[in-house]
Amino acid sequence: MNILITGGAGFIGSALIRHFLKTNQFKCNILNYDKLTYAGNVKNLSSFRKNKNYQFVKGDICNSELFRKCLNDFKPIWIMHLAAESHVDRSIDGPDDFIQTNIIGTFKILNESLRYFNSLSNLNKKRFRFHHISTDEVYGDLKMEDFFHETTSYAPSSPYSASKASSDHLVRAWFRTYGLPIIVTNCSNNYGPYQYPEKLIPLVILNALKGKSIPVYGNGQQIRDWLYVEDHARALVKVINEGQLGETYNIGGNNTYKNIDIVNMICNILDNLIKSKPTVSSFTELIKFVADRPGHDLRYAIDCTKIKTQLGWKQLETFESGIQKTINWYIKNLNSDIFLK
Repeated sequence: MNILITGGAGFIGSALIRHFLKTNQFKCNILNYDKLTYAGNVKNLSSFRKNKNYQFVKGDICNSELFRKCLNDFKPIWIMHLAAESHVDRSIDGPDDFIQTNIIGTFKILNESLRYFNSLSNLNKKRFRFHHISTDEVYGDLKMEDFFHETTSYAPSSPYSASKASSDHLVRAWFRTYGLPIIVTNCSNNYGPYQYPEKLIPLVILNALKGKSIPVYGNGQQIRDWLYVEDHARALVKVINEGQLGETYNIGGNNTYKNIDIVNMICNILDNLIKSKPTVSSFTELIKFVADRPGHDLRYAIDCTKIKTQLGWKQLETFESGIQKTINWYIKNLNSDIFLK
């Protein structure tokens, strides 16, 4: 079982690779194909650097020739596509990279994957899967009592979510038009160890520990569903191994919280853990409300009944247990070089 994972040095991709190699469930060989942008770091997988079942190729998904060579040489049966520009703020300030990577890059690897698929034997064609990993942000803003379902219409609000929505549509078109065996998953906000510090939860933890202000957009009332990254990794493996071709599966944490509640929760946990605080008596004193993000969606919430009932997946972490593990990891790695290139 050879598995090619794009974006495997990123937050979710590296969690997925660690899961495969730790469990050895499929006795698989992993090829990690990653461009190593600012958020990708091979140190996320340093413990597997000498593992005979793991190899790394520094590559851009827009580089068709290199990706084709990797397909021909490595001969994967599964392709799991996680490579993407993913930070909303960066997409607002500079959408070009998001259009190039998320749309053009996905288009190019779809073309190469189709060419490769058509060259396979009939037996390997039956085994082949192209799994596209996406986000719940493609669905846009959500009313207070609603939930995102797999059939929810797309209404992306940011350049990031629009680029991911475009890539989702391309993947489904390659299934419908060309017969490429695909599966799509849309997940809620991930959190956990190894996440790049620009995201909300690691930003709050690290700023608090360093005595810096903790920025909160607007009034902090935006609601998100939080999914522990290792639960997500298990779900992705479930989907590619047992999911139905052409189907979409939503993956969520069933943990919806307002951003300000998340920030306060982290500060309160840190107050109990860190007795000697930098300049403040409580980390909540570092909270600073800032101008809201343009086009900021108010609420996301995923209904993941489909993956639970059809594939038997469920979350193992509550938000309380997951956030405690996450905070402990960042405290332990506060002075390490894990986020340095």
